[in-house]
Amino acid sequence: MSQQFDVLIIGSGLAGLTLALQVADSKKVCIVSKRTMQDSASSWAQGGIATVLNSNDTIDEHVADTLIAGAGLCDPDITRMVTEHGREAIDWLIDLGVEFTREENSETGYHLTREGGHSHRRIIHAADATGKAVQKTLSQKVREHANITLLENHIAVDLITSKKLKKESTNNCLGAYILDNSSGKVMTIAAQQTALATGGAGKVYLYTTNPDVSTGDGIAMAWRAGCRVSNLEFVQFHPTCLFHPHAKSFLITEAIRGEGGLLKLPDGTRFMPSHDKRAELAPRDVVARAIDFEIKKRGLEFVYLDISHQPAAFIKEHFPTVYERCLALGIDITTSPIPVVPAAHYTCGGVVVDHNSLTDIANLYAIGETSCTGLHGANRLASNSLLECMVFGRIAAKQILAAPTHNVTDLPDWDESRVTDADEEVLITHTWNELRRFMWNYVGIVRTDKRLSRAMHRIHMLRDEVHEFYSNFRVTNDLIELRNLLQVAELIVKSAMERRESRGLHYSKDYPELLDEALPTVLTPAENYSLLDNQHGH
Repeated sequence: MSQQFDVLIIGSGLAGLTLALQVADSKKVCIVSKRTMQDSASSWAQGGIATVLNSNDTIDEHVADTLIAGAGLCDPDITRMVTEHGREAIDWLIDLGVEFTREENSETGYHLTREGGHSHRRIIHAADATGKAVQKTLSQKVREHANITLLENHIAVDLITSKKLKKESTNNCLGAYILDNSSGKVMTIAAQQTALATGGAGKVYLYTTNPDVSTGDGIAMAWRAGCRVSNLEFVQFHPTCLFHPHAKSFLITEAIRGEGGLLKLPDGTRFMPSHDKRAELAPRDVVARAIDFEIKKRGLEFVYLDISHQPAAFIKEHFPTVYERCLALGIDITTSPIPVVPAAHYTCGGVVVDHNSLTDIANLYAIGETSCTGLHGANRLASNSLLECMVFGRIAAKQILAAPTHNVTDLPDWDESRVTDADEEVLITHTWNELRRFMWNYVGIVRTDKRLSRAMHRIHMLRDEVHEFYSNFRVTNDLIELRNLLQVAELIVKSAMERRESRGLHYSKDYPELLDEALPTVLTPAENYSLLDNQHGH
């Protein structure tokens, strides 16, 4: 027997929690969280939320900044819609009790910062831990809501669709199989509406600012179910990740450059002015490529980001998280520069959705970093991601509340009658490490045809091994994540191979020029095709 809900939300970052709280007063909701609600990329977001709040700023200018960063691939209508709904989303957070950093003498009463690519100060933030503050507030509201069932330490295995069950010719999402990591048992959850809010796929790379849960689960599940994906070649590498042997995935917020931080070589000279007239405030792709160029040209391990010329009190007030983390590692950022390297940060592409967050499959939504809405184009503008999570979470909620209700189908149980416990789990660890290393080396900031073909060759070899493993052994969290990462890695490489130009975040040495027409890369699953499709008997 399957458990039944009105709305199943897979993922517990800002997009998923926004949707849950918007529908829970009238819908029975289930949230699946791979670890806890604090273990999400949203929770790790330092910078803030980009929204027009001051009278000297305009929606037109926010749209223009977004379009410029997106290098011709943003959807102008979607971009305007998102920016126009920003203010009400911020007001909603303030009403819920999110404590944004205040500034008494400002027009809004809040301190607004500026980040790369923005023409105005329009980033509202909670010091340098905005995501954590927002997630904490929303998580508390979710835990208090009687209509929300929260399944922490659970991971989705796969979506259940009518086509997979051969129930009807049209493809409807009916729910999902969910693994309880504590018991090792797979449960079946049926739902009228299902939303994928699983975040991005940063863990496909060796160096990333993302949490361990960012394994592309929603993108892979949607593809296996029959959804198109778009623009997955555009992986944003954040220019400044802390370089330290004991600092795992620690991001140095872009706001440090917004407040005057300078990038320097080991001898103390600046290098950004020779790469771009906007210097340290150029968009992320420009800055990341410049750092990558200088590191490779000079044989460096890292470069420095220096904010020490600012008053110590200013640094401690505006960047307490960065200050404390660096200090714990022996770096006093009020007197010393910070060693930094680029790292995979954001998946700009994702599951194709319409303006209501609906995918190609009926009753299936994708929101947040999992989706490709048309907002980010070829390069996401800083602090537009949390904005997108909230705006599309709220839009999906309206669509779900307006949708006609229908009977929830009782779904078959997960069949593991023909599988056994794995005898060599070390194979999963080795494959994971190999995948992340060659993706970093071959499909990183600078790409070539030769590197991409080598990556694809390795993916296909690993695919066969993992497919056999998945077919014969009981599923585990690590196996599910590896299966999904391999799928997303293949989609990233395939998308990169199809783009024969350099645009935004995709830079190819073989095709350094920009084509006259900007076109998205859209991949469509073949009928019944899946890279690693095995439903354990279903």
